[in-house]
Amino acid sequence: MARKRKQKGGTTGSANMPVMRPDAAGIDIGATEIFVAVPADRAAENVRSFATFTQDLYGLADWLTACGIKTVAMESTGVYWIPLFQILEERGFEVCLVNARHVKNVPGRRTDVCDCQWLQFLHSVGLLKASYRPAQEVCAIRSLLRHRESLVQMAATHVNHMQKALDQMNVQLHHVISDIVGQTGLAIVDAILAGQRNPEELAKLRGERIKASEAVIAKSLVGDYRPEHLFTLKQSLSAYRSYQKMIDDCDREIRLHLEDLKPPTTPDAPVPPSDDSSKKQSPDGVLRAELRRVWSVDLTKIPGIRTGIAQTLLGEIGPDFTKFRSASAFASWMGLCPDNDISGGKVLFVTTRKVKCRAALALRMAAQSLHHSKSALGDFYRRMRAKLGAPKAITAAAHKLARIIFHLITTRQEFDDSKFAADQLRYQKRLEAKLHAKAKSMGYALIPLEVAG
Repeated sequence: MARKRKQKGGTTGSANMPVMRPDAAGIDIGATEIFVAVPADRAAENVRSFATFTQDLYGLADWLTACGIKTVAMESTGVYWIPLFQILEERGFEVCLVNARHVKNVPGRRTDVCDCQWLQFLHSVGLLKASYRPAQEVCAIRSLLRHRESLVQMAATHVNHMQKALDQMNVQLHHVISDIVGQTGLAIVDAILAGQRNPEELAKLRGERIKASEAVIAKSLVGDYRPEHLFTLKQSLSAYRSYQKMIDDCDREIRLHLEDLKPPTTPDAPVPPSDDSSKKQSPDGVLRAELRRVWSVDLTKIPGIRTGIAQTLLGEIGPDFTKFRSASAFASWMGLCPDNDISGGKVLFVTTRKVKCRAALALRMAAQSLHHSKSALGDFYRRMRAKLGAPKAITAAAHKLARIIFHLITTRQEFDDSKFAADQLRYQKRLEAKLHAKAKSMGYALIPLEVAG
């Protein structure tokens, strides 16, 4: 039920600033109550509060329509803004979702009424910039991917519980094999829970890919099997398998949404060739083919970009990169470029912004995996690591990956590692020139090995 709120006075300086959006409203989101402010000439009481029940949200949308509002601004407060955002978007309103940090820099606005009035004023004079939000079908995939990530984390928690139970029984199996939930580990744990205690018999379940010998595995399986710890091990294993089933179900649901996702329509975009062979090989091949269909390029050809990372990028950004004006803007949105602090014409410090972006985290993981890559990107990462250290090298490599991905998706070109050979050659020439200059300053001359031989 809507309640009227008394306006707490006008906004200072509003009469002196040009109104660029006369049909703008401001909304302050809360868990149980929402405050809405419209221009003073649109209603006798231009600030009202609404409950967060669905019927009240529809009433809020009806009131905005009656007031002639066309665009609204709201803060991204937790997940409370999502139902109202979707309802207003369905009604045809232009919804501007803003970062709370961008509107909290003015002191003295500590009430919900003042917050919604302040949002309405800033939005009406054009001082608010909407945060990036992909299309609804992409948001559905993103929700499923984030839910899947939570399931993986909870499954890993139960793996830790299994290892703790084994430690308490002094069974050192998880110190001998690398993966306790692999084929060999699960087979041995199942046999232990079935009542088998003979270490030699348990060691015979060793798989062919296990490096440890049967003797070592048998030695690690000699322990103090207590009933309470076996009970904990049994429940943890059951919970782990339950989460694995939920992850498989989530993967199938994500696959269905990917099949319904259509690539952005561009007149010059080439049609990607069908890859039926990959669909017959593995679920990872099916996912890779779907990602290639949506993007019209195969991002997994980029060193460090695995199928899971490409899937995360699709869920967080979507197939359409045209909302970013350039590769630099795309990297800045993810917080992968320096944010210079300049005062008095001097650069005080250079650092990256603290941005919570899952796409940036995925690219940082991809950049860190370039350490042993023999590609040109691997050479770049190792060069930056020697020069700047590991943290800054990861950021620099992630920034380069972001620019490469933006270029490939916007131009629909496949990745070609040979194009980086020219950069590598220029770097080698610069390094050679520095070595010659250093040797000359010390009174020496460098001679190539083939000439010296």
